[in-house]
Amino acid sequence: MNPLNNHFTEQEEQRLGVSHENLEGWVPTLATDSEFHEAIEKAFDYRGDLTLTLKDGRVIVGYLFDRKIGGPGLADSFIRVMPKDSAEKLKISYSEIAGIAFTGKDTAAGKSFAAWVKKYNEKKALGETNIGIDAESLEE
Repeated sequence: MNPLNNHFTEQEEQRLGVSHENLEGWVPTLATDSEFHEAIEKAFDYRGDLTLTLKDGRVIVGYLFDRKIGGPGLADSFIRVMPKDSAEKLKISYSEIAGIAFTGKDTAAGKSFAAWVKKYNEKKALGETNIGIDAESLEE
């Protein structure tokens, strides 16, 4: 970290796993299996709700909490989703999904370890003591 500006170098950010990609609002193209798999991996790491459009016309809004890649074909793999307004957990084959949209607020955006250290250093530089960075409310 550069002590003069409290910023991490690009190498340090990569080592800490900092991601600068903002996926809120993204609607990926699912034209190829490769694009589909990439979108599912990003959806799995996303900390917000997704809107899934299934090939049978159903629309499911919820949190993707698990995925299983069972083989090269889309029919061999599935995701598990907790619908927003339900306690049930759905298992959905990749081959059933027509579209994915990153529609929910990403609750982890800006909350990386690097962001926490930056806030800590800013408070420390201002002379604050007993520094604690409290969790922010997830409610909007």
